[in-house]
Formats: sequence, structure tokens, C-alpha cells
Amino acid sequence: MRPSHICLAVLVAAVWGVNFVVIEVGLGHFPPLLFSALRFLVAALPAVFFVGRPKVAWKWLVGVGLVLGVAKFGLLFIGMDAGMPAGLSSLVLQIQAVFTAVVAFAVLGERPARVRVMGMAVALAGIGVAAVHEGASGPLTAFGLTVAAAACWGVSNVLTRKAAPPDALNFMVWVSTVPVLPLLALSLLFEGPSRDLDALRALDWQGVGIIVYVAWITTVFGFGAWGYLLRRHPASTVAPFSLLVPVFGMSSAALFLDESVGALQWCAAALLVGGVALASLPGRAAASPVPASVPVPVPVATRAQSQSAVPASEPISPASEPTSPPAPATYADDVTAPEPAPRA
Repeated sequence: MRPSHICLAVLVAAVWGVNFVVIEVGLGHFPPLLFSALRFLVAALPAVFFVGRPKVAWKWLVGVGLVLGVAKFGLLFIGMDAGMPAGLSSLVLQIQAVFTAVVAFAVLGERPARVRVMGMAVALAGIGVAAVHEGASGPLTAFGLTVAAAACWGVSNVLTRKAAPPDALNFMVWVSTVPVLPLLALSLLFEGPSRDLDALRALDWQGVGIIVYVAWITTVFGFGAWGYLLRRHPASTVAPFSLLVPVFGMSSAALFLDESVGALQWCAAALLVGGVALASLPGRAAASPVPASVPVPVPVATRAQSQSAVPASEPISPASEPTSPPAPATYADDVTAPEPAPRA
């Protein structure tokens, strides 16, 4: 990769990692479900008028929109609102790589190679260490909601692989149109119209900046840049950069939110990131390849496995973001990651 492309890949990972801090601050302005709805509304508008018509069937847009936008981000925002730290959230969401592999095996018949199974076992050990730490120092329910969000991210990664979108940015913008109304309805039902109206009446410039960051910077810019890199370099070259998402997430949370990072958290981070990296190595038992032109919007390990285009965390990761196993990565926080992920 050219130095400018390396810098761009690191910048996207930093954007997706810092996104967790921005979400944490944003939850002080908005109820979690309303916040998530606003994120997708602003990500979709006005971008939907500039990216062209959808390039995949609506059934895939609706499926990914509901699983990724409503379930994954709804659970993530509720979990963080319930006390899940931003830095730990950026780390735990990377377990979506394991969920992606499991769902791909069950649904697509993709049998992971031994090295990937070993990587998944190491990553699960990291989640176990993180759970022990969180159970001793924080709300375990919030931790469980974040793990459930990662599981939804894994399902959305497999749906994205089936959809095989030729343009990651076009795909994510149109996917963003789907969750808006369901999230608004859920917010009115569970958070109440008075709470939503109070949040909107109190909207200030900081709140506007937060919405712009999570919608345009992490989604539109993040997935657009990630797709640009995937069109110019092998997936196995781009995907490892998504592993920087939890590094930026934990360090920015420590810097801006004064979140402490103890020995158990560093141990969990080493196991989880190392396990995901190991699970991303190519093996003999390859999964069904995705067309090389298809960048899956999740930042974690999908591409490294099939050497096709993918956060989160996003998270396609993403997420996933980065945004990233047989195919992680969808709205990165969003992540994820990375593929991955995003998004958070």
C-alpha cells in the first residue's frame, strides 16, 4: 500500500474507534433508541439522493437494516446507556468475528479451517476475561447486551455476504433508510414521547456535532473510504487495519472519558484482538468466495478470509464499521469493526 493509503486506513480505524466515545457523550443528550434513529436518519439524508439507486435487492437492504440498524445498534446503545464503558464496548464488539463464522457455518455451510477455530477459541477466552472484569466492576446486563449486539452484527455480516453489494457506500446509505421508522416507533413505545421531545427541544450545537459525527463521519466517510481501499488492495491487506479500532476506542476512552484500563482489560484485549487476527489468517478450508468487487461494510475479518471485498464494528465493521472468520465486518462502530463494523 502507498503511504497515503496506509494513513487513510489508520484514519478510518481511528474514526471508528473514537466513535464509541462520541456515542457515550451522545447518550447524555438523547435516549438510546432515539439517538440511533437520528444517526441513521442523518446518514441516509441527503446522501441517498447522491449515491444512485440501490444496487442489491430490497430484501437484503431490509434484512440488513433491521438486523444491523435496529437490533445491533439498538442493543449497543441501550447497553452503553446502561453502563457499558465505551472502551470496553469497542473491544467486546470484535467478537462479532466469531459470531459471523458460526452463522456462516450454520447457514452457508462454510467450514472454518483449524487455525480459525483456534483463533475463535482465543477470542472467546478474551470475552470470558472481559466478562469476569465487568462482572466484578460493572453491570453484567450491559455487558450481555453488547455481546448480543455483536451477535446481531455477525448475522448482518452473513446477510451482507449473501447480498454481495458492489458498492459499500451505496449499500450502507440505503441500509440506513430502513431502521429509522422502526427505531422511532420503539423509542416512542419504550422511551416515551415526552422524553424524546425533551431531548429534541434541548438540542444544542454539541448534540448536532455528535449526530453529524456518528452519521456522516463514521458512516458516510468511514465506509466510503474503506470501500475505496478495498477496491484498490487485496482484502487481506486492508482487513488487519480494522484491528486498530479497539486500540483507538480504549485509548480515546481513557483520554477523554477518564476510563481506567486495568490488567484484566489489557489481558482481554490481547486475547480478543490476537484471536480475531488469528481467525483472519487464510486457511485451507476456505469459504465460498465473495465477488472481488464487493466490499462488505464491516471492519473486522471477513475479507482476510476470503480475500474478497468486504466495521464495526462497520463493524461492517464496520462495521462495522470496522467495519471486521468467514466474514465479519459490518458498521463499525459502528463499527464494528470493523469489516466489523462500525455501527458503532
